Amino acid sequence: MSAITVPDGTSRAPLDPSKLVIKLAEVLNAVPEEPVLGRTMTDHMLICEHDPVKGWEAPEIRPYGPLTLLPTANILQYGGNAFEGLKAYVGPDGRPRLFRVEKHMERFARGARRASLPDIEPTAVIELLKRLIAVEARWVPDKPGYGLYIRPTIISTRPYLGLGPSEHAILYIILTPAAPFLGAGRPIALYAEDQHVRAWPGGTGEYKMGINYAGIIGPQAEVQLRGYDQTLWLFGPDRCITEAGIMNFFVVLRREDGDFDLLTPPLDGTILPGITRRSLLELADAHTTGLTTLSGLPVHRKIHTHEVVVTMPQLRTWAEQGTLQEVFCVGTAVIVVPVGRIWFEGEDVNVLRRVQGDADVSTSASECVSSALRDRLVAIQEGRVNWAGWSVAVDEL
Repeated sequence: MSAITVPDGTSRAPLDPSKLVIKLAEVLNAVPEEPVLGRTMTDHMLICEHDPVKGWEAPEIRPYGPLTLLPTANILQYGGNAFEGLKAYVGPDGRPRLFRVEKHMERFARGARRASLPDIEPTAVIELLKRLIAVEARWVPDKPGYGLYIRPTIISTRPYLGLGPSEHAILYIILTPAAPFLGAGRPIALYAEDQHVRAWPGGTGEYKMGINYAGIIGPQAEVQLRGYDQTLWLFGPDRCITEAGIMNFFVVLRREDGDFDLLTPPLDGTILPGITRRSLLELADAHTTGLTTLSGLPVHRKIHTHEVVVTMPQLRTWAEQGTLQEVFCVGTAVIVVPVGRIWFEGEDVNVLRRVQGDADVSTSASECVSSALRDRLVAIQEGRVNWAGWSVAVDEL
């Protein structure tokens, strides 16, 4: 790989997987039967440091353990970081698989640039990630709905106080096995929040950065004390829906012709461009154009996708009118989770599908768009369905 030339004319070494050093742990931990996301880490991690003069040093796979930072490190003082989240799954052939890893790493690189951190080449991170997964293959759960959660992170280690772009950085990747998250399909309850704001236009809401998450912990804790699972973040006087907790938000409406409208807020800079979000929109379009048929949905039932502003008053009206078919949230950890009720303006809005006496409506209520999309997505992630090269065995990347 060629060196990177910077504005002052000097060259810095790029992130180079060929220089990888592997130091294995002498004693391996037991893999839990029922893992909890983030509580149990695998035996090894990957780490690489960026020097402001030399560039990226040799990456290393080594036993999982603490980082060494100065008290003045930028990450501790100003929060300079970016991270990513994706999963590895076990395919029918027993090999670990990664889902749309290129899209995840492209988003990771965009976040690093927004945080003024050293450039990271997505293909280099993918190669290093492959090597780490190969070392930790026994940690990829071989159960339906389970996966190995992958957290690549880059942090600024700029060693002195003061704001500015950082050429001091650490890139690391850690792994944690994960069982199905957020009730494994149980409808969740949301609390529509208009006193706090998760993100705003021109900010960093579209990036995976720590500063987007620290500020939502307090409001989220208050919501859970009230008996709700997640915060539904609203923005502006019209109370536009943005995200639910840290998930993308979807609405399904029943059309007069029997088809469905699938709505999700547009990527306006306040919303994370989720890989699951994007994948579900593309699968819905493929069903509508006849490229595939989602299980549980007849071929003639089309799903018309829309990336449009959705307000909470609109959602309440659709629920009252009986137009509302489903509400659900999506993300890497949860995949797809249905919503049962949303607190708004002093009362709960029931957003579960309504089954009326009419035979056609009763029949249509069994046609669950979120379940159909989730089933197809999980089948692709686990390699049971081959679709558009989205899921690839680690040794084939």
